[in-house]
Amino acid sequence: MDKPKVVLGVSGGIAAYKACELLRRLTESGHDVRVVPTASALHFVGAATWSALSGNPVSTEVWDDVHEVPHVRIGQHADLVVVAPATADTLAKAAHGLADDLLTNTLLTARCPVVFAPAMHTEMWEHPATQENVATLRRRGAIVIEPAVGRLTGVDTGKGRLPDPTEIFEVCRHVLARGVTEPDLKGRHVVVSAGGTREPLDPVRFLGNRSSGKQGYALARTAAARGARVTLIAANTGMPDPAGVDVVQVGTAVQLREAVLKAAPDADVVVMAAAVADFRPATYAAGKIKKQDGQEPEPITLVRNPDILAEISADRARPGQIVVGFAAETDDVLANGRKKLERKGCDFLVVNEVGERKTFGSEENEAVVLGADGSETPVPYGPKEALAETVWDLVARRLDAHV
Repeated sequence: MDKPKVVLGVSGGIAAYKACELLRRLTESGHDVRVVPTASALHFVGAATWSALSGNPVSTEVWDDVHEVPHVRIGQHADLVVVAPATADTLAKAAHGLADDLLTNTLLTARCPVVFAPAMHTEMWEHPATQENVATLRRRGAIVIEPAVGRLTGVDTGKGRLPDPTEIFEVCRHVLARGVTEPDLKGRHVVVSAGGTREPLDPVRFLGNRSSGKQGYALARTAAARGARVTLIAANTGMPDPAGVDVVQVGTAVQLREAVLKAAPDADVVVMAAAVADFRPATYAAGKIKKQDGQEPEPITLVRNPDILAEISADRARPGQIVVGFAAETDDVLANGRKKLERKGCDFLVVNEVGERKTFGSEENEAVVLGADGSETPVPYGPKEALAETVWDLVARRLDAHV
């Protein structure tokens, strides 16, 4: 079978060296990659490096190999174009249809999915001109993933850092696997919670659960690959941030509730995949609770945590907002799931059976997605990404029905 053809565009920013790792992951996973750098990108990484790593010729000019019409052919034959890093200059040219080099010509002729991974200083990313260009590209169907927050050039820190190449690769893999040019969640804002909350007993101990956050992260990654703007509220996961996702770190159920209520007002979809503790200790010991010889420990009194899923389902932040919940059950899975769906008032409830060695921490999952309309969508045992895609398929259809 022919290898999927990927064009890797590289703009002239210091993050260009990170694209070498993205190129390696693409080639090692069986993709035929043609690197198309801008002239300024070659100030950071030379053409010989790109050619050696990709196994394909490298050029920045439309005048090279004119008989092959490269400014047309490269884009026409691509299955995916990914620009990483995408500078403010490249985003502006792409948004306005300028074509003064091989990369911008390729972007104009491509009829395949296009992914931009921006990297620039915070002030440049936040400038109204850049934001309007990004909005224009997204409106046309391009996937512009959000830059990461972290160390920039020099001593500066902020939003504008190129996402981890491994995570950019995951976005590319998802986009290629779907095989569609128009992302069905473009223009949508989705909020996803992930992980497990921890309720502190004292400075060193807490009540927690076994949730790893992997299902929530899979939901965030796949939503970003389908064109959504994603806010991920992560509770104690310890995993790297998915590419193109705004991540809010929380610890307790109360903190998670505050973050969800803050993000929900302009969200089209809220997916509560986090394992939220039902109870928390009534009191917090300022010092470590110590053993007392000959004495039994004091009983721990618990109080209820807020029911976030029921709260946001009952009081939708905007008309037509879709709310998806998750329910981990150990017995009578479907019966208990139906009762919980009715009690919580959400639109969909993803129900799965859990246990000490089942689902938690695993790369796979098996579930049934229950709909408030009485529907049942079984998802067979497989990667958690497959369950995430099914959830977004159902959500996208519901969103389209509300348009």
